[in-house]
Amino acid sequence: MPCRLDEQLKELAVENMTKNMSVLRTMLHLSQAELATLIGVGRQTLVAIETRKRKMTWSTFLSLLFVFSQNKETNSLLEIFGIYSPEMKEIYSDINS
Repeated sequence: MPCRLDEQLKELAVENMTKNMSVLRTMLHLSQAELATLIGVGRQTLVAIETRKRKMTWSTFLSLLFVFSQNKETNSLLEIFGIYSPEMKEIYSDINS
């Protein structure tokens, strides 16, 4: 049974995703509306998260992580930006084994 991420690691990952989301989105040449549609939220929700008027939920974080991990360039930045930590990699690789 894989260990769980503690709340502090989750909060840090969400914060780092929030800080870097517009850069990652731009690298994929996606508008806010297009990315919102991909992850199943409204454009206004995405705008509010990008402008830090709304806190990103864990489920939104995971949806964004999936989208950004599917592209070679954005995937390589996830660890550099502190979004996909070694602890997360270990937990999620345990699930796939």
